[in-house]
Amino acid sequence: MIREEVRIRRMNRDDIDVAVAWAAGEGWNPGLYDADAFLAADPDGFFIAEIQGDPVGCISAVSYDDIFGFMGFYIVKKELRHLGIGMKLWNASLDYMGSRTIGADGVVTMLDKYAQFDFRIAHYNARYEGIGKEAPLALTDIFRVPFPALEQYDRRFFPASRTAFLESWISRPGSCGRVVSDNGSITGYGVIRPCCRGYKIAPLFADTPEIAEELFAALSGLAAGQPVFFDIPVCNQAAVKLVERQGMNKVFETARIYRGTPPDLPLDSIYGITSFELG
Repeated sequence: MIREEVRIRRMNRDDIDVAVAWAAGEGWNPGLYDADAFLAADPDGFFIAEIQGDPVGCISAVSYDDIFGFMGFYIVKKELRHLGIGMKLWNASLDYMGSRTIGADGVVTMLDKYAQFDFRIAHYNARYEGIGKEAPLALTDIFRVPFPALEQYDRRFFPASRTAFLESWISRPGSCGRVVSDNGSITGYGVIRPCCRGYKIAPLFADTPEIAEELFAALSGLAAGQPVFFDIPVCNQAAVKLVERQGMNKVFETARIYRGTPPDLPLDSIYGITSFELG
């Protein structure tokens, strides 16, 4: 009966705030100002489920282009789970994605269910928590680098262009970005932003482990004494060694899954994943 009463519609700006609050309630620790950046990625890619006008679930299905999209924010109110609401949201997002290759970060306990919809594991990710440490290292502020150059570098590490998202992501209130370059060419960059608890470094891309270490130290130093979170692809052994040297502890795990042909990304240069919600 509940399933028939559910209405699925696209989110508006206020709905995005509701979804971010739910994500915080699930312990996902989103950024305090993520909503506008998420909406910039694809204004049509966020869906909310309602019963008699009350929100009961949400999902995102962000279309970056005609070839690639990413799903996330898959939440149903705890007291209403297992009643078919999630499946209605899931089907709405798959319909919107169409024939695109779809990425997602699935919780490990749900992988068998995702496999029923032809999602396959590409690699595992892990969230690590530590404490920011003072760092005397001063690196180039991200806004001193021409945005087209930053976007060109970022494009190496993501399956599609994400111009609007990236512009918004690096300019959220409280966010700071740092860049390393060599003779004018970017060799690494990272961003740290305030979250519901502490700060999160995301993304962090670097050509070498040494550059990644410099960026991590500079960024975490901006949150000295505060909790710092870092999401890594665990197949990048240099990233694993980085968090171990920093004395960080693993607190959460996901699997990067794809339906369709997985993109060929340089995972050995991806140290910090941008977002479990948007890829």
